[in-house]
Amino acid sequence: MKKNRSLFMMLLLTLLLMLTACGAGGEKNTTGDAGENTGDATGENSGLKDKKILVGTEATFAPFEYMDDKGNIIGIDVDILDAIFEELGMEYEIRHVGWDPVFQQVQNGELDMGASGITITDERKQTFDFTNPYFEATQVIVVTEDSEIESAEDLKGKKVSVQINSTGHQAAKKLLGETSPDILAYENLPLAIQEVINGTTAAAIGDNAVVYEYIKNNPNVKLKVIEDDAFDKEYYGFMVKKGNTELLNLLNEGLQKIKEYGKLAEITGQEIE
Repeated sequence: MKKNRSLFMMLLLTLLLMLTACGAGGEKNTTGDAGENTGDATGENSGLKDKKILVGTEATFAPFEYMDDKGNIIGIDVDILDAIFEELGMEYEIRHVGWDPVFQQVQNGELDMGASGITITDERKQTFDFTNPYFEATQVIVVTEDSEIESAEDLKGKKVSVQINSTGHQAAKKLLGETSPDILAYENLPLAIQEVINGTTAAAIGDNAVVYEYIKNNPNVKLKVIEDDAFDKEYYGFMVKKGNTELLNLLNEGLQKIKEYGKLAEITGQEIE
């Protein structure tokens, strides 16, 4: 009897050891599977490359962004974005939100980036990050054909219209004073130019390419353009929220690629260093 009991106890102990070993092995496999799943969630098959990037713009800024007859946003910026995202194998959606909202919505995360002929400035770089430059611009003065204004210096004491919070606005403040009542700021540059035509202001200040495009598209307006060395050269870049280095690096990667094989120069008509 004792012998049978001893044999039974040995068999029971062996069974318990086997069950314990199986249980430990099962826990290890479960942890391993969870680890593999976590790795997949943060690996190459996820992240920005699988996401549609939301782009904000102000689509009255021809030739960089404007609406065609069907309401589609087209222009130089769109052509550059098309080329960049094709190189990256990514998708994007561009939305017309308005000039100031582009900055607000990129900052609060409603948009991933801004593309609206945005000049890279030290002030803006405090809040946003910019890609490498893709276009060189400068400010010009728009006046009526019979105007006696010949230079930036002649604007002193006269009313000047600008696009609000643009570099043209900053140029006007530099010339006329930060709080000058002679500066009239509007939502977009075409409205600022229209005020010159209406006689509300003596001149408008705006980006050269946009001003020349406006005059080309409105051949009946009696306007002339004044270029002045008082205005510095400016450079456009695509804008992301400060610290969004992942998207910034991808954009710069795509921008560099289309620059290297000549697509950027083909779109802009410029060679940017």
